[in-house]
Amino acid sequence: MQLPVKNLMAEEVGTIELDDSIFGVEVRPDILQRVVVWQLAKRRAGTHKVKTRGEVNRTGAKMYKQKGTGRARHGSRRVNLFRGGGVAHGPLPRSHAIDLPRKVRALGLKCALSAKAKEGKLVVLDRLELPVAKTKEVAAAMARLGIGSALVVGGAEIDPNFARGARNIPALDVLPVQGANVYDILRREVLVLTTEAVQGLSERLA
Repeated sequence: MQLPVKNLMAEEVGTIELDDSIFGVEVRPDILQRVVVWQLAKRRAGTHKVKTRGEVNRTGAKMYKQKGTGRARHGSRRVNLFRGGGVAHGPLPRSHAIDLPRKVRALGLKCALSAKAKEGKLVVLDRLELPVAKTKEVAAAMARLGIGSALVVGGAEIDPNFARGARNIPALDVLPVQGANVYDILRREVLVLTTEAVQGLSERLA
């Protein structure tokens, strides 16, 4: 698969050959769903916590005598039936991470890249470099390329001026090539790769 390579002025400066085993595989929604669930589960902090009846600071003395009051039998104010008592079966700190085979994760990334390529929403740039760190410059470059919502994946290191200029644009995410992932690719409309990113992804998924 061949795609034109553009610069930030929206001018074609060459072409690039994309590996069909990475950018042209069959798109499997089931694999994409599994990888996204795995990613979002890993992101969860798991710090939710409630107090059980053993942790609530209330008296353990019997509330009233056992018989003769006409009320239900109770021996503690800490139980979950009372306001201020402990919570039964509530959340406790834990990890939400799940296991996913490495091959499935790699296939998910290939499917995400192939989906953008098949939809015609894959743009390849020669480089991401700006002389000044201005949001106006980045917004103008994206407008020239006809891009609104996008994930921009650069090389191993992102140009500081471009990264700073893109921070205030709501629908524009910028990641180094090692941070490319299925969730961020799918949540934006267009995927923008530099030639260095294409090479890095090809080496990573070969």
